[in-house]
Amino acid sequence: MLFAKDFRRQAVEALRGKWGLAVGTGFVASILGGTAATCSGFQNSGIKNSIGRLTQNPVFLMILGGILGIMMIYALVVFLIGGTISVGYCRFNVKMIRSEQPAFQDLFSAFNMFGRCFLMQLLRSIFTFLWTLLFIIPGIIAVYRYAMAPYLMEEHPDMTAMDAIQGSKQMMTGNKWRLFCLDLSFIGWAFLCTLSLGIGFLWLIPYQNAARAAFYLELSGQSRYGSYTENTSGYEEV
Repeated sequence: MLFAKDFRRQAVEALRGKWGLAVGTGFVASILGGTAATCSGFQNSGIKNSIGRLTQNPVFLMILGGILGIMMIYALVVFLIGGTISVGYCRFNVKMIRSEQPAFQDLFSAFNMFGRCFLMQLLRSIFTFLWTLLFIIPGIIAVYRYAMAPYLMEEHPDMTAMDAIQGSKQMMTGNKWRLFCLDLSFIGWAFLCTLSLGIGFLWLIPYQNAARAAFYLELSGQSRYGSYTENTSGYEEV
């Protein structure tokens, strides 16, 4: 059985000599995949008064409207292409772990199955949201249950969105905790990246995603370092 340290070691070996490409590709993938952010409310009344005066300025309102418009367009673009970019990024990382020749263009290589990638991402989000309604923990479990869907769709381009989700569900049976431990093993690096004002995440993102690709190859019995069990995927090609 391979452990988190084994997947991290595979990632480091695969990234050797390719860090520049991996950082650039991971950065673009992150932008197109979207991130969630929260903002705390203003507590200082002086700031509130200043904002109140600004909102009476037509120039400020015009600039604010433009910014909000750009943000809405960005959110729509991410919503539409996020699944496709996710599959392309999986392809990039799987190639890297296999010692093939990953290319930045791999990120956009799944647009020939845009509809199925979009549906796969949408279904994952819906199912995860529904499980989250029960409680936070079932929602987290659902995230890991469907984590392999983009990898399956990348490897089997004819696979439907629902088949990819069901394949991930079967593949992750008994393996969700292992993937959680792999993600948890990066928590120290994530803390250091936070101290670097987020700059360190440029290197952490490709490192973690390469390790996840190694995890997928092990589950699907394609790892050069051995596999967890025989025929863990439990799906057939379509």
